[in-house]
Amino acid sequence: MDRRGNLKAIGVAAAVASGAFAFAPQAFAADTIKVGVLHSLSGTMAISETALKDMALMTIDDINAHGGVMGKQLEPVVVDPASNWPLFAEKTKQLLGQDKVAVIFGCWTSVSRKSVLPVLEEMNGLLFYPVQYEGEELSKNVFYTGAAPNQQAIPAVEYLMSKEGGAARRWVLLGTDYVYPRTTNKILRAFLHSKGVKDADIMETYTPFGHSDYQTIVADIKKFAAGGKTAVISTINGDSNVPFYKELGNAGLKAKDVPVVAFSVGEEELRGVDAKPLVGHLAAWNYFMSVKNPTNAAWIKQWSEYAKAHKIPGQTDKPLTNDPMEATWIGMHMWKQAVEKARSTDTDKVIAAMAGQTFKAPDGFTVEMDPRNHHLHKPVLIGEIRADGQFNVVWKTPEPIKARPWSPYIEGNDKKPDYPAGKSM
Repeated sequence: MDRRGNLKAIGVAAAVASGAFAFAPQAFAADTIKVGVLHSLSGTMAISETALKDMALMTIDDINAHGGVMGKQLEPVVVDPASNWPLFAEKTKQLLGQDKVAVIFGCWTSVSRKSVLPVLEEMNGLLFYPVQYEGEELSKNVFYTGAAPNQQAIPAVEYLMSKEGGAARRWVLLGTDYVYPRTTNKILRAFLHSKGVKDADIMETYTPFGHSDYQTIVADIKKFAAGGKTAVISTINGDSNVPFYKELGNAGLKAKDVPVVAFSVGEEELRGVDAKPLVGHLAAWNYFMSVKNPTNAAWIKQWSEYAKAHKIPGQTDKPLTNDPMEATWIGMHMWKQAVEKARSTDTDKVIAAMAGQTFKAPDGFTVEMDPRNHHLHKPVLIGEIRADGQFNVVWKTPEPIKARPWSPYIEGNDKKPDYPAGKSM
């Protein structure tokens, strides 16, 4: 640097010291960290995903109100991939490349997650995925805050097999036709075989996204159930749940005769259904709104006040929380903790800092991010549908369960490592 450059530098330093550049600290304080919110706000999945977008925005407000992240405010960048799976990949490219977000919170279906995965890995982006899924995946660039099969599907079937759960011996595997239901049911079929259930006692049926005519399928279930004590495992996703449950009611298929346990139906999906004919049918999750503890009560109150203040459609007069909303809340707070531990939003540094993060969750447990496999240790709860669309918890694990991303019921999985490829352990 020449003498003139030195004098210029000294002059700038003196000006800063004297307060001539008093705007500089404000400019730094106004600096934000951009956060991507990637959820379908239109199309068949909007019934489930819109509430996750709203929960993400409430969580960002909550974090900002408590000082932000490393003293910076979070700035949400909300996009609508419109239940269009290739569009999820395009929007992810936009968020990472154009908007320069530090992290993405989003996706519901596994096909949307599979769509964004190559983009995340190529651009070294970070996704927090808040919904139960089929497992059989581990990515360095994803943190899975929903349940793996051993934290939802397997315990639900074990419960229905037990005397307490009705001692079912025949099984209907009913799902939407895409990767999550098909892979989950592949795992469940292998699990049922391990328990001595024959293929003749398993009925497996799929319907497309947005399917609305369940009359024939429900009639087939009634006919199949005549062959012995039967339970239905439902992996129907999105707005198809409304006509399915209506048809169950129309057909008089009661829980005491043929119980249905759902893996993608919670409080939000039951909002549009008369729940009275469905009383006693089940759902397996890691959280229910009806759980009683001070952390949950405070979170529900916060959500209710936020929904009313922001006039969120449907939530102002009947605010509801559910499992993927809780997983969104947990994931965003854990990411904040990891960034502050790493003192950076750099993807690789945040990934390292996420290992072993804990958070006191509304489910009543302190949940932990596994030090190795990018999955939360979560409690498992089974709830019965009530007439008001809420759930009575009829069974739960005494403590959080470690996720097993690679199901032991799939051949060859015992040789797969319990950590993502490309992650140094």
